[in-house]
Amino acid sequence: MDNSLNSAQEHFIQGMSRISHFWGFPKAMGAIYGAIYLSPTPVSLDELVVQVKVSKGAVSTNVRQLERLGMVHKHFEVGSRKDYYFAEVDFWNIVRGILKEREQSEFDLALRTVGESLEMVKKDDLDLADAELADYYQKRMQAMQSFFKTLDSVVSMMLSLMKEKDALQRKLGLGRGSSKKG
Repeated sequence: MDNSLNSAQEHFIQGMSRISHFWGFPKAMGAIYGAIYLSPTPVSLDELVVQVKVSKGAVSTNVRQLERLGMVHKHFEVGSRKDYYFAEVDFWNIVRGILKEREQSEFDLALRTVGESLEMVKKDDLDLADAELADYYQKRMQAMQSFFKTLDSVVSMMLSLMKEKDALQRKLGLGRGSSKKG
């Protein structure tokens, strides 16, 4: 590969690593997606180990997470025992996968934690200073709970709209965009 192409590829992979870290995912996950995304052919785990310079265990773990998010797809090569992967290139499908994953685990946990914390704040049998602090905690926690509920509703609405868009496109015979290799 030409040196400038190799430099561009490495720079892109590093950029995906930083973006992944910014959004709360492992750096290796972003680097792996970047490597798969730029590959014109499906890539094996062994190839990713060399390209991204992380252990095979880390590659395997992160590829499974990328699959769960719908960012990569498994490709079987006839006559090979290895698994190969290609990138999802429809970014709306990726957003949908990430929102679904985050919505299910993170929002539920956040809402539950705030709700449980609110239940713990009781003003009964507190002296005046502690009762004022409890009132302050309640107001702050209620504001956070309201925000999380609103955010959860927005994400649910976005997922619903994306689902409706896909159904309409299928009905009109327009397809959902390209999620094929390449």
